[in-house]
Amino acid sequence: MKLTVMSAGAVEGPVRALTPEFIRETGHDVELTVNTVGALRDRFIAGDPAGVIILSVPAIEALDKAGKLAPGSRTDLGRATCGVAVRDGMMMPDISTEAAFRRALVNAQSIGANDPAHGGSSGIYLAELLGRLGMTEQLKSKMVLGKTGREVAIMVATGRAELGITFTSEFIPVEGTRVVGPLPKGMEYINGYAGAVPTGGGDIGRSYLRFLASPASKACFKSFGLE
Repeated sequence: MKLTVMSAGAVEGPVRALTPEFIRETGHDVELTVNTVGALRDRFIAGDPAGVIILSVPAIEALDKAGKLAPGSRTDLGRATCGVAVRDGMMMPDISTEAAFRRALVNAQSIGANDPAHGGSSGIYLAELLGRLGMTEQLKSKMVLGKTGREVAIMVATGRAELGITFTSEFIPVEGTRVVGPLPKGMEYINGYAGAVPTGGGDIGRSYLRFLASPASKACFKSFGLE
């Protein structure tokens, strides 16, 4: 039997790494779809089938409140931290304070980020942050927007963006990127991620979530920067 899984990009690294082991252990095939939280939430609400859905905790809580998730199926998986990355081999900018972070943004020739219009949590947060800092117009011409965090990481690895800003867990799986660090104190953005089985879902989905939450799997999540 095939299990259809919708997963937010912030946890794509460990979910892709662990899923083949689940297939070997259980014999169940898994079809994995990865996108932004907003895009997957909208598809799910519109009726796209899923045996498991993995989104940010606020999105899961909203779906649960709306009665769209099987009671008791929510499984917390990890917390992702928004940060900055550069192409491997490039000089790492100082982002340790708000002033240093501002300088890094101003000095960068290009900045890769999630397009907020596509529903990515880090992109929505960054747009709000730049607004608070009064830098939206100043940086507008140098922003290079991607549909997903993985696209942002690839922009950095290929040199299309000098700096990339998204969850560090989305940079780590992409060869050629180097994480500088999290956003500075006072600007931190940490987002929890959880999985759940839709209302009426079967036991395979619950088994998959138990597998992802096992101690061995937690170590894999940690290796991708998810606590």
